[in-house]
Amino acid sequence: MAAMLTAFLLPLKAQQSDPVQLMDKSRDLTMSGNLQSTVILTITEKNGAVRTRKVNMVSKTYGETEKRLMKFLEPADVRGTAMLIIDNKNTQDDMWIYLPALKKTRRIVSNEKGKSFMSSEFSNADMTSGSNTDFNIRHMPESGSNGLWVIESKPVNDKVADEYGYSRKVTTLDKNDLKIKKIDFYNFDGTLFKTIEINATVPRPGSREAYIMTDMFARNHINGRTSRVQFEQINTSASIPDNTFMSENLSR
Repeated sequence: MAAMLTAFLLPLKAQQSDPVQLMDKSRDLTMSGNLQSTVILTITEKNGAVRTRKVNMVSKTYGETEKRLMKFLEPADVRGTAMLIIDNKNTQDDMWIYLPALKKTRRIVSNEKGKSFMSSEFSNADMTSGSNTDFNIRHMPESGSNGLWVIESKPVNDKVADEYGYSRKVTTLDKNDLKIKKIDFYNFDGTLFKTIEINATVPRPGSREAYIMTDMFARNHINGRTSRVQFEQINTSASIPDNTFMSENLSR
C-alpha cells in the first residue's frame, strides 16, 4: 500500500516545479538587453491630484547583471536627477543617485531599499529584480492551479526584511510563459499594503521568451495612492557604450 501511495504522489510532486528555479527563470526573462526608452512615471494621490515625471532610461545586460541609467527630464524640480542601478542576480544590487541641487552623487545604501522611488508608490527595491538569495521561497497552497504559479518570498532574516520594507511578497506568474502578472507586498503585521500589476509587455527582440515590461501599476492599499510606469519610444537597437554606466556620468 505504501509503495502504491508513493507511486501516486511522485507525479504530483513532479508537477510542482522548484519555486526558486521558477523565480530565477522569471527574472532572467525580464532582462531587457540593449534598451533605450522614454519612461513616464505618473503619481496619483487619493484625492485625484496627479504628478507626472518624464525620464530617459538606457539599460544593457551583461550576463546575469543588468545595468540601468535613468535621467529625469521633467518637471523642472527634478530635472537633472539621475540614478544608476546595477541589478545583480545573486549578489547585492548597487545604486547611486545624483541630486543636482546638492551637486553630489551618493550611493543608496541597503537600508534605503524600502524607501520611495522619487515620491512614488514604487520603492527603490522595485527598480531592481532583487536577489533571490535574500529570500526563503516557497509555493503558496493555490500555486499550480488556474494556470498560475503563486510563490511566496520571505526575507531570510529581520535585517533583510527591514531593508526591503516588507515581511513577505507573493508573486503570481503565468505557468505557460513565466511572465509576472502581479506582486503583492505585506507589511510587518501581515497586512497587504501594496500590489504591483504588470499591465503590458512587448517581446524582447532576438528571444522567443524574454520580454520587456512596458506598463507597471502600483497601488498602495493603505494610503490610496497609485503610481504607474509606462515605457514609450522603445529602441532595442541603440548602440550603448559600456562606459555609460559609471557613477561619474550621473552629473553629466
